Amino acid sequence: MAECMAGLEGPSPSEGASSTNKPTCIIVLGMAGSGKTTFVQRITSFLGEQKRPPYLVNLDPAVQVVPYPVNIDIRDTVNYKSIMSQYGLGPNGAIVTSLNLFTTRMDQVISFVDKQPPEIKYVIFDTPGQIEVFTWSASGSIIAESLASLFPTVIVYVIDTVRCVSPVTFMSNMLYACSILYKFQLPFIIVLNKTDIVDHKFAQEWMKDFEAFDKALDDDDSYSSNLTRSMSLVLDKFYENLTSVGVSSILGTGVDEFFKAVDSAREEFLVEYLKDVEALKKKRLDMELKRQEIELEKLRLEKKEKKDKKGKATQETTQSDSSKKEEETENQMS
Repeated sequence: MAECMAGLEGPSPSEGASSTNKPTCIIVLGMAGSGKTTFVQRITSFLGEQKRPPYLVNLDPAVQVVPYPVNIDIRDTVNYKSIMSQYGLGPNGAIVTSLNLFTTRMDQVISFVDKQPPEIKYVIFDTPGQIEVFTWSASGSIIAESLASLFPTVIVYVIDTVRCVSPVTFMSNMLYACSILYKFQLPFIIVLNKTDIVDHKFAQEWMKDFEAFDKALDDDDSYSSNLTRSMSLVLDKFYENLTSVGVSSILGTGVDEFFKAVDSAREEFLVEYLKDVEALKKKRLDMELKRQEIELEKLRLEKKEKKDKKGKATQETTQSDSSKKEEETENQMS
């Protein structure tokens, strides 16, 4: 284990500071090939040009090259290849284990983020390309919940617009987006990436107009298209409050609209989500206090039981010694 993990030390996070004065944490998710890392590089360059550099955290232990300057890198803490060989794991299993090990030091990551100067407005987390590793693992939930408990937090889902030209693939992406939204229950933005190749407006139209989406399916009478048509009706409510932005990570178009969406999502977090987060924190604190009380009571009972056993053993020893003395006295008299 020592070979797999290196030190990550920092001051403990400050308590009681208001979330309104803290930077916005942006957790960027996306399937392999969606252009997620290129998107992170683009928004980092955009902020740098505006003299508003972000704080960057890389959470992908298997990536070989990170094309932007990183403040915290999971690769400095966890040795991905050592974990593969030490535990006999495949690539995905090693990524999950790496994230789990890194999560044990999440309090130190938070302390670094919490100590950033006021000019740092955004903290960007780039996650592994194997999206399911983050979204459906315990470590992904812990990271998101830990951040949301102290900072305004936004989930960003990057989609490959080129692949979404197919209505069936588009629906697959929307279903995944829906599952991520309800998994994390945080402000959510869909980034329709690669708009330099295909304009994203068709996708936004499909979200707003069922008839337009239904028409796109007219030429396909397969089972999957019929299922997709039904799913579109089911997702009608999901689309109502969904924020989507078209971005070209290559040309940089749409990045300013993206940050406007992030700022709106931040306000949404402070108005709607913060109360739920605070209630969740209080519930967990109460549960932890209750657990501690139960543990203390168990400890007290165990201590009492040991004391009683010790007292009983002492009493039996005393009685035994007394009996021996009486026998010896009787023997001497006889």
